[in-house]
Amino acid sequence: MTVPAPIALPAPAASESKVGEPRHADRAQRALLLDLDGVLLDTRPVMQKAWRKVQEDHGITLPFTDYERHLGREFSDIMQRLGIADIDAVRRTYETESVATAHLAHEFTGIVEVLHAFVAADWRLGVVTSKHVDRAAPLLAHLGCPFATVRTPAGAGRAKPAPDPLLLALVDLGVDPAEAVYVGDMAVDQEAAARAGVAYVHAGWGYGQPTSPAPEIVDAPRGLLQLLRSGTPFVEGSLG
Repeated sequence: MTVPAPIALPAPAASESKVGEPRHADRAQRALLLDLDGVLLDTRPVMQKAWRKVQEDHGITLPFTDYERHLGREFSDIMQRLGIADIDAVRRTYETESVATAHLAHEFTGIVEVLHAFVAADWRLGVVTSKHVDRAAPLLAHLGCPFATVRTPAGAGRAKPAPDPLLLALVDLGVDPAEAVYVGDMAVDQEAAARAGVAYVHAGWGYGQPTSPAPEIVDAPRGLLQLLRSGTPFVEGSLG
């Protein structure tokens, strides 16, 4: 994997600590939670190959665009919405092909450097994804980032758009929802964040469109560095 040139961080205001300085005792611990598909990694080539295998092995004629419309939801939920009956067999085919083609995924430009900037600023990082752990693990290995928690449907609680995985991730991290931000790219991400009382940032480089109320939209991973420039999230209106 080619490591891009380091990103220069925004200069802090005079009253703010520099990135990497020790956190003041009275400053609450912050957390950055992120979705996987469409936020950390471009996994569309992997999903397309896996869906093609499903079509071939199970005689399913639904196009990938039908599957893609429901991204962000747990696989069984998507299959039910598509009216597919033999969900367990289809899942096995899809997951096997996804693991075999994980190398086709690639990180979005700048995301690794941005994540390391948050770690240097003493934020705790977590991943909250509807992708099952067997498929998520090889993909996250691409990034080599110090995620303190990874929540998938294999764990406790309901899957997105329920707030459970976000809240459980914050329990893992020991961070209050008011001190967390979730970065997603699908409507279910935005809904889950709102239901969890967590500020939401929409990844404009991802696969989906935001819904109402309009959240803050960041066009590229580098834009997330704005969160390091103040003690509170720059997101407003996303929790209504």
